[in-house]
Amino acid sequence: MTYPRASRRRADPIRLSLARELGHDIDGAWWPRADRITNELPNLVAVLAPLLGDIISINVNWPPLQRPPDFNWPGWEGKRQHVMTINGCDACANLLIIPYATYSGLALMVLRRAANLPIDPGDRDKPAFLTAGSILHAAQQQRTQGVATTPPRNGRVSPRPGYAAGSRSRMADPT
Repeated sequence: MTYPRASRRRADPIRLSLARELGHDIDGAWWPRADRITNELPNLVAVLAPLLGDIISINVNWPPLQRPPDFNWPGWEGKRQHVMTINGCDACANLLIIPYATYSGLALMVLRRAANLPIDPGDRDKPAFLTAGSILHAAQQQRTQGVATTPPRNGRVSPRPGYAAGSRSRMADPT
């Protein structure tokens, strides 16, 4: 006897949030499961392609050997926040990269705040909410001041790509 294949949930879903309207300095966040984000990049592209159109480029604002700031301890404030710009045929999204080892409570709050998703009023006085707001503010300030640029291979900094508007919202599995 044959049974039809049921679609199954991925064993390791992409932890992603994306704002309903794109075109901001930060449109959402991505919380990779491991230090090597290249392993998860194909799955991220697969999730974003229906929302942004065919992905034509991915730009980052950090050099290859630069580690992301550690949000779990003081000192991240003075470091460049890692932002990835994904350009599709229809829209563009600027994603704040949450380091994989970030405590889950803080990471979930950064995911929600970066995509401007609702936050329970009881959580607004908690340290994770306040820290997530500071992380997001730092990343937005860097983007506004032009710090978030893409360092090409020749070492010179080129300006960040332009924005396009989008209209869909998504928060992939945050667990």
